[in-house]
Amino acid sequence: MQDQTKHRLRRLRRFRIRKKVQGSKQRPRMSVCFTNQNIYVQFIDDTAGVTLASASTRGEGKAAAKKVGANVENAKRLGALAAQAARSKGIAEIVFDRAGNRYHGKVKALADAAREAGLKF
Repeated sequence: MQDQTKHRLRRLRRFRIRKKVQGSKQRPRMSVCFTNQNIYVQFIDDTAGVTLASASTRGEGKAAAKKVGANVENAKRLGALAAQAARSKGIAEIVFDRAGNRYHGKVKALADAAREAGLKF
């Protein structure tokens, strides 16, 4: 019963965030998704409905990752990779969509690494 409440509250937070966060071609939305094994990042233009760039822990290869999984260490690595992918497409400024997740741990590590790599939030 408590598990259903946790997921329902996360879904409500996600909807509340998405009401306010809107991406455009000049400033796309950086959407993050965390699973138990992987982390996915997409840069989305909501006005046209297209994904401009993306990065994930699956894309970097198992040889590059010492410890495969959706942990803080891989979130830092992916933040830098995502920023590099965005800059290669000409994206400098973004709007951060944390998808209902609290801003701590993996989410914070990913955002800080993207900021250090040159993205402006």
